Amino acid sequence: MKKYKPTTPGRRGMTGILYRDILTASEPHKALTKGINRSVGRNNAGRITTRHKGGGHKRVWREISFTYDKLDIEATVKTIEYDPNRTGFIALVSYKDGEKRYILLPKSVKVGDKIIASENAMIKAGNSLPLKKIPVGAFVYNVELKPESGAKLARSAGNYAEVVANDAGFIHLKMPSSEIRKVSDKAWASIGEVSNDEHRLVNLGKAGRARWMGRRPTTRGSAMNPVDHPYGGGEGKAGRGRRRAVSMWGKPTGKGQKTRTPKKYSNIFIIKRRKVGKKR
Repeated sequence: MKKYKPTTPGRRGMTGILYRDILTASEPHKALTKGINRSVGRNNAGRITTRHKGGGHKRVWREISFTYDKLDIEATVKTIEYDPNRTGFIALVSYKDGEKRYILLPKSVKVGDKIIASENAMIKAGNSLPLKKIPVGAFVYNVELKPESGAKLARSAGNYAEVVANDAGFIHLKMPSSEIRKVSDKAWASIGEVSNDEHRLVNLGKAGRARWMGRRPTTRGSAMNPVDHPYGGGEGKAGRGRRRAVSMWGKPTGKGQKTRTPKKYSNIFIIKRRKVGKKR
């Protein structure tokens, strides 16, 4: 981690990541980039559906390959790069047939390392295999939910899922959230854990740095009036005044409460619910 001298109040306690020691390229591979208009929390009608998003620095979109369709072709890691659209680092890899792609970089993989997606690949960081070929106890990331659907699970910085069992055509995975769920053993995953595990330790230090990232200010419910929030009002600094934590609309939120949709399609695949609240 990089620490700063407290030359200003905002600098005091601010931390960052030593990108200079990790990244090997400052500009992206142009053929794999495009411009995007970010939705900044609005839906197709222009209405805000996710609050506290907007502004931020302009970004270039990197086309990341989350599909496992380059089988039995070895690739070499050419560069390690920063991606403003995700928390983990990305790597530019060159396949033996000449094609170049961006992939999500696993921890411990360096420039020059060889990786491959194959049913007979070695169990080492960066290689990709069907889940049925991965031994119990291994850490995986970039996990598909269904075969050939592309990776959906365990893609954030420092994240991984643990293979805990192999049972009747399904693999039991322990998610980063502590949930244990079933995934088809024909789905693919990559060995290892996502790079940039220090991301969770970063202290932004000042509000402006959050604005650069596209995060707008968040007003506490307890600072509002009763008409605006269930926690609003009261004389002086008042507690929330109710037993359970709720959102602005009175719906349960976090703090040990179950918020999962009761009839969600994937309930049949959940073996053990995630742990929530302070006890976790």
